[in-house]
Amino acid sequence: MKFGQVSNPQEIDFTLPPTSPDTLKLLKKNKNKEAFAIYVGCAKWNKSDLKGFYPKGTKDELPYYSSQFNSIELNATFYNAPSKEQVETWKKKTPTDFKFFPKIPQSISHYSRLLNTDEKVKEFTDNIALFEEKLGMIFLQMHDNYKPKDMDRLREFLSKFPKGLPLAVEVRNEEWFSKAETATAFYKLLEEFDITNVLVDTAGRRDLLHMHLTTPSAFIRYVGANDPSDYSRLDDWVMVIKQWREAGLQKLYFFIHQNIELESPLLASYFIKKLNKELKLDLHIPGSDKLF
Repeated sequence: MKFGQVSNPQEIDFTLPPTSPDTLKLLKKNKNKEAFAIYVGCAKWNKSDLKGFYPKGTKDELPYYSSQFNSIELNATFYNAPSKEQVETWKKKTPTDFKFFPKIPQSISHYSRLLNTDEKVKEFTDNIALFEEKLGMIFLQMHDNYKPKDMDRLREFLSKFPKGLPLAVEVRNEEWFSKAETATAFYKLLEEFDITNVLVDTAGRRDLLHMHLTTPSAFIRYVGANDPSDYSRLDDWVMVIKQWREAGLQKLYFFIHQNIELESPLLASYFIKKLNKELKLDLHIPGSDKLF
């Protein structure tokens, strides 16, 4: 993931901003409505990217990956919309409690820019729905140059999106967050349609770390900088998540990226150990059955 990458991570202030008061109000409204659930994963399961994570001789990576993690941020669907057969294959290879978080194809978000996409959306969602209980949340990531002037187009897209499928949205252009009134309008739009607001923690774009949730679910895309600070940044996230859970957070979706992905499982293991300790959980620690 090159977005937000910097050559000098040592010069970045990685301090997490304070949580929005509106976030705490929203969480308190939903406190104790559902059991707390956490899903932590990587962005891909390819052996070439996660070199050293898989035992020698592993030929089919997904079954092993899903024995170590309980979820995957499914970026593969951004490049190629999967067929029904592909979805069924992925589903059969994973345990019953595993969740997929597929990204909406770029043919919808980037090339068509949400215009005249009804048929494409229907085909994609019909296929993705076959994950059934293994579908975590679909997410829409807009191009860097998609601006608030097209918020009405986003509204129309969200209004038509199948109501039975959970959706998260990530916008990237600076204009979404440079003015308070624009950001507020965006947050209200997501709340209106019960859409989860994606938070991105990446070195070069600290403005995307708005700490504003629009549902009682937190969808966080964490991008390490292949720097020692990656670990202390995760320490900070554990404490924020602890605060949010106490306030009423129902679900946490936390996906770890790296500019060089091979370190992602190491960061994930560290993060899960910290979560287990601070939140008194018993999540499986990836790689705990071997050294990698």
